[in-house]
Amino acid sequence: MKLKKFIIPIAAVLASMTVLLTACGTSSEGGSDSEHVRTVKIAYLPITHALPVYELSQSDNVKVELVKYGSWPELMDALNSGQVDGASVLIELAMQAQSQNIGLKAAALGHTSGNVIVVGNDIQSASDLKGKTFAIPHRSSSHNILLQEMLEQNGLTIDDVQVTELSPAEMPSALVSGQIQGYCVAEPFGSVAVTGGYGKVLYQSDELWDHSICCALVFNDKFLNENSELANQVIDAYQQAGSELSDKEEALSVAKNFLKQPDNVLQQSLEWIDFSDLTIEESAYNDLVARMQKYHISENPPSYEEFVYQTE
Repeated sequence: MKLKKFIIPIAAVLASMTVLLTACGTSSEGGSDSEHVRTVKIAYLPITHALPVYELSQSDNVKVELVKYGSWPELMDALNSGQVDGASVLIELAMQAQSQNIGLKAAALGHTSGNVIVVGNDIQSASDLKGKTFAIPHRSSSHNILLQEMLEQNGLTIDDVQVTELSPAEMPSALVSGQIQGYCVAEPFGSVAVTGGYGKVLYQSDELWDHSICCALVFNDKFLNENSELANQVIDAYQQAGSELSDKEEALSVAKNFLKQPDNVLQQSLEWIDFSDLTIEESAYNDLVARMQKYHISENPPSYEEFVYQTE
């Protein structure tokens, strides 16, 4: 009887140890690894041009937290100060910051095409904008370049119009109220006026500037230097997100989840924009640099080698 009493506790202890070891093994292989995956914080404005970061946030391959901002200055403050790791942002703003010795690099485009010159229904040509008020989101933007390209191609200069800066969401209502007579801005806010019937497209971006660059996925140097392997994984997943958005139904589904706009607005917006190839080509970047200098947006933009991140 004594031997029997001794064997049973030993067996119970061994069984308990087996359960504990199995549980520990399961935790280390499954739970704890995922808990220690670094979350990448990416800032954005709620625009169609940021659709790839929305899609990226759904990826199973990386852990991304999106941080929403209401204006470009707020977003850039967060990016420059390291409150976020990266951002979907107007590329000229990031280039300007880099020129001021703030460590930023662009990893990919946000989109191609998708910027339209929208005017009131009474405007028949660019010459009708002389003396009128035209809105852009920021002086340091491709929208400013597109405006000046349109004016130049029609024998006008920037001095022939009154240029005002408005946040993207304010522009459609400013047009319908008569505060402005035209604007160029990120989607879907061009589509808002067009589908609403109080605005029309005067020019598509490709008519004024072929292979134009607008928004980009930008990271700060601290994140890139300390997390190079993770950065490459995020960039790969982002490029894949762009490929998936080439499916218009997928793009519409993602847009409906992240943008508070009617379906017809989003559908029109997606007709104008392309996400299939988000690579920053050196020739297109150098063209952007030349136009920034031509229109006095920046006297000394960073070179391709200085500003465009190359994955390892």
